[in-house]
Amino acid sequence: MTLVNSTAAAGFAVGLALLLTGRTSGGLTLVGGSLGLRALCAWAAGRLAARHARRVTAALRRRAVAAVLHRHRGTPDAVGEGLAAAVDEVEALDGYFARFAPAALDARLAPLVIAGAAALASPVAAAILLATLIPFVVALALAGGAAASASRRQFEALARLSGHFVDRVRALPVILAFEAEARETERVAIAAEDVSRRTLQVLKIAFISTAALEFFAALAVALVAVYCGFALLGLLPFPPPETLDFRRAFIALALAPEFYAPLRRLAGAYHEKQLGEAAAARLLTLLEREPPPADRPAARPSPTAPQVRLRNLSLRLGDVHVGPIDDILPAGRVTALVGPTGSGKSSLLAAIVGLEAPETGTVQLGDLSPGENLRPSDAAAWAGQAPAFLPGTVLDNLRAASPGVSRREMLDVLESVGLAGALRSRPDGVDTLLDERGSGLSGGERRRLALARALLKPAPLLVLDEPTADLDEAAEAEVIALIRAAAGSRTVLVATHSERLAAAADHVLRLA
Repeated sequence: MTLVNSTAAAGFAVGLALLLTGRTSGGLTLVGGSLGLRALCAWAAGRLAARHARRVTAALRRRAVAAVLHRHRGTPDAVGEGLAAAVDEVEALDGYFARFAPAALDARLAPLVIAGAAALASPVAAAILLATLIPFVVALALAGGAAASASRRQFEALARLSGHFVDRVRALPVILAFEAEARETERVAIAAEDVSRRTLQVLKIAFISTAALEFFAALAVALVAVYCGFALLGLLPFPPPETLDFRRAFIALALAPEFYAPLRRLAGAYHEKQLGEAAAARLLTLLEREPPPADRPAARPSPTAPQVRLRNLSLRLGDVHVGPIDDILPAGRVTALVGPTGSGKSSLLAAIVGLEAPETGTVQLGDLSPGENLRPSDAAAWAGQAPAFLPGTVLDNLRAASPGVSRREMLDVLESVGLAGALRSRPDGVDTLLDERGSGLSGGERRRLALARALLKPAPLLVLDEPTADLDEAAEAEVIALIRAAAGSRTVLVATHSERLAAAADHVLRLA
């Protein structure tokens, strides 16, 4: 495409020269054909570049979102920073592939083609064009290094701002509770000012590189014009190295702006290069957390209650090391994981269902071979310490666990966990709207709803993290009885501080 466009530009210059020297029919044909060909090349190049950019950024965004969703427990990075990378930094690569990459290809090839065409008319004019290219490349390289550093700092500041803002919005109830609105607003303002300052620095460097290009482009055209004009008039202060007529001089002069046209486009897109490279460097760090692709389809566990075999299993949570653990968690029974806060109970549950990668050792679920890929969504029904909910009604959240479940079954499970009575006292009952935090329900009611959701899910492994926290003794006894009733058709794993629940378990695994 670049070669065709550059050849058409040379044809356009020749056509104009023919028109000005009286060869009207041939000149009009060449000018019209060259204009049509250049328009077609510009349209096709833009479409192809945009399509390629969409494919690349879509694939990168999928990988970035997967990496954000697979954050390991205890990862220090803010969720907002990861989301900013998946949105803003991937978007920055769109400009790199759609605008800079095609402009860079044009800038490498087109000036050489134009200089070759100009050399056919005037070798001296072609030499002038190539000579002015050397200081331009040096100036652009110097400006590019400074712009890359400034763009990287800008992205870091933008990621901090995004992470700070998103995480403060998530923690808004806590901020309001401690009357910290003014302090947090000031911090957001400081982060925004930092982004503004760094953005202006990037723009300043971009303007400098553009000014350097325009200077050398104007200088090249001026030198060619002076040489061709003085050569035609016989006013050169030295013997002319070539004999120029009007047609050849005009072709050389008409091609001088075309020589720098692709370099102008490159300079216009050079900022996209710096943004793209800075974004790519940050994305590489994020994509290191991307889950590795499976070499084979993930295995589905048996629908019967599985035995869980832990072989030399160890986890590292920051500075805390858990394990190694060798144990068999019996099938169809209740196993309680007991230990002090921070001993790794929740992380061990996550490792068992495949949501956390162990440092050493393997987990064998039922008849699957050790280390075989699991489908946590099929293998386990999970109720965590801080359950998350779908924005919607109570029934919507239950239906998410088992889409085919009937309303009657959902009401029965709410009754079994002791939540139906509390919901009946509300105006909307089971159609009470919840947000992702479960606002409108107490802490104990949220845990009961999470337990009901886990019980509805047809999974052979029931995993519960502190299911009796925030419950009084009577409610705790009801939940313990419910957990005992769930065993048999399922293997139940429970992380708990409750000695009553541990005493009711068939097997206890104590963590130091």
